[in-house]
Order: sequence, then structure tokens, then C-alpha cells
Amino acid sequence: MFAELSEKLEATFARLRGRGVLTEADIKDGLREVRRVLLEADVSFQLTREFLERVEKRAVGITQLKSVSPAQQLVKVVYDELTTMLGERREGLKMSTLPPTVVMMVGLQGSGKTTTAAKLARRLKGEGKATRLVAADVYRPAAIDQLETLGRDLQVPVFADRSTTDVVRIARQGIDEAKRERDRVVILDTAGRLQIDESMMDELRRLKDAVQPDEILLVADGMTGQDAVRIAQGFNDALGVTGVVLTKMDGDARGGAALSIYGVTRKPIKYIGVGEKTDALEEFHPDRMAGRILQQGDVLTLVEKAQQTFDADEAKRMEKKIRKEGMDLQDFLSAMKQMEKLGSMQSILKMLPGVNSKMMAAANKLDPKRMRHLEAIVLSMTPEERRDPVILNGSRRARVAKGSGRPVSEVNRLLEQFREMQKMMKKVAAGGRRPF
Repeated sequence: MFAELSEKLEATFARLRGRGVLTEADIKDGLREVRRVLLEADVSFQLTREFLERVEKRAVGITQLKSVSPAQQLVKVVYDELTTMLGERREGLKMSTLPPTVVMMVGLQGSGKTTTAAKLARRLKGEGKATRLVAADVYRPAAIDQLETLGRDLQVPVFADRSTTDVVRIARQGIDEAKRERDRVVILDTAGRLQIDESMMDELRRLKDAVQPDEILLVADGMTGQDAVRIAQGFNDALGVTGVVLTKMDGDARGGAALSIYGVTRKPIKYIGVGEKTDALEEFHPDRMAGRILQQGDVLTLVEKAQQTFDADEAKRMEKKIRKEGMDLQDFLSAMKQMEKLGSMQSILKMLPGVNSKMMAAANKLDPKRMRHLEAIVLSMTPEERRDPVILNGSRRARVAKGSGRPVSEVNRLLEQFREMQKMMKKVAAGGRRPF
């Protein structure tokens, strides 16, 4: 997500930093390069022009700054304006004071509406909000089956009525059932349609009038660039959407849709899809996304993800044991598995400040099966060896390597990593700080 855009912007600012003192000519040259990068990223011409006009206006006078690097100050100005372009501040779902809150999902065929509806249901359920999915796509073959399968996997109830194709009736029945079951949220999964298909859009208008949804979320494919913006305009003109969910943002999306959609429609991006799994839906924070684009990281999102992912009881148990008895290899394996739940090394690195393309390239070379290999090595040890790795001499290591199907060099590397983590844990414990 935004990888190419980030690298080109960072290269531009690196050249400016290398000059030390900036002249107005330097800034204009730099902004010309920023303009080229944004247009290549498929940001609309009009928005790019307005963005650079605001940056240039604010950049006047930074060449005289002595206490702060002018180049760094220019980066700060660009960061602020990128945040504004992306929507200024986080806007969450508007929850109705009288449940259930009704969320209507709309968009083109193939944009990922059904999967996104399930992802949103999973997130809301995790927040303690009882949620019900309603299968209101009566046109796509197997759409109802797909939603029911996702609902079963997530243990989220799904309302479906195969006896009718009247989506208004289906939606009303689903909402009535949600009221009886005292659900907090109802998500309507509607059929995909073109924004220029008047008869299909009229069906959505009738549905909107009938159920008065609290949110109308447009699900748009982030990889379609300016097409996503045109689609958003069409749906917004017809229905008055309240927000956008951009999908497939984990691919090689150039970023133009995310950077243009708010500026063109003035409708906030509320979530982004960053993978195929049902947990791959992130809240969209304009300021954090601007930080990611400028390679300043997104530590807040990483921390929030860790809080949602890590098993608090397991962490407390491990902390108590480590403080009392020290860390053994079984604890090390448990800690590695907790880290794995955060996602790939690449996804974690993207959220850390200062990570450049070389670091990302090195992470891409890591074997994705490495955790399985670590687990195989540890489980090939006896309980005694796991508790006290010091006894792992040459012959024992050879036996472990043979049992796990991995070379002895990998066993040695694992033990070295374990010793480093042991040292870190001792320092943390000595300082009286929580290791988790």
C-alpha cells in the first residue's frame, strides 16, 4: 500500500535534506517533483494542484528558519496537507441512539462488498456490539450462501429469505428480527451494480427510503485509482453515501483513490481492507496514513493491533513465570507465536518509522514458513532441553536438527536468538517494567 508513492516522496525529501539550507528555488523544484509523484500515483489533477498551492503558501518563509531544518519543516507542511487531503480526522460509524444501527453496503460487482460486510461484522462483534448480517443480494448466484458461510465462521447470525427477490421486504424482515433479538447493528449486503444503471440504482433508493439506514457505506476497489473516485461520485449523487471502505489496499495500489476520494466527494474513508482474511479490516486514520506515506510509521495502529491480538491472560502468565523462573524455550516459542498473530514481518515494518526500501527488501526475503521451522525445532527437543537449553551440546543439537528436518545451523541460530531475548527480558525485569 502506497509503497511506490512513499519511496518517491522520500527520495525527493532526501535530496532536499542533503542541501542543508533551502532557497525558494529549491522548494519550488521539490514541489514540482512532488507534483509529478502525485500525478503518477493517480491523484486527480485538480486535487494535486490545490494541494501544492496550499503547501507552497505555507512553505513561504521556511527558508529563513534556523532552529528547525527547513527540509524537515517542509515535510511537516506536506504531512499536514496530506492529512487534510485524506479527510483531516478519523470518522467512525454513526451509531443510532435507538438500536439497531442499520448499515447499508453498496458498490460495484466484484468490489468485495460481501467479504467487507463480514469483516465489519467481525470487528463490531469484537467491540461487544451484537451484529446481524442481512443477505439482500438476490441477483448474484451463491451470494446468500457465501454470506451464510462467512456468518457461520464468525458466529454472526445471518438473515436470508430465498422465497422472494424483494430486497425491501428482505431488509425489513431482517431488521425486525434484529429488533426481536436486541441486536445493536444490522448490516445489509446489497447486490453489486453500476452507478449508471438507473433501474438498479432506483432499487437502492427505494431500499434507503424504506429502512432509513444510519450509514450507507460505499465499498470501492482501491486498485482502480481514479475509477474508484468516479464510482464514488456516482453513488454519492444517487444515494448520498455517508462513508467509503477501500478494499484491496494490501496490493500494489498506487494510492490515487485514497488520496482523491475525500477531496472529490467530501465523504470520509472509514475503513480499508488490507487482506483477504476477515480480520484484515483497519480503521482509517488520515493522520496515521499520512505518516505511513511519508515513511514516518504508524506506531499507534501497531499498538492497537497488538492489544487486540495478544492473549492478555497468556501474557500475564508468561510474565509471572519469567519473573520467577526465567524464560525457557517453550516461553520463547509462545512469544514468537503471539508476534506472528500481528501479521507478516513486512506488515509490521511498514508501521515502524524510518523503515526504508532496503529493509523491506530484506524482509521480503524472509522465509514465510520460518515460524513452522522454529516450532519444529523446539518441539524436537526433550522437555528438559526446552527448560535448560544450556545442556544442548553438539550431539543433542544434531539430534534436534534431524528430528525437525532442519540444518544444524538453524538450530544454532534459534539458540542464539533465544539467548538475546533472555538478556532483554533480564534487563526489563531488572528495571521493574512489564515485558508485555
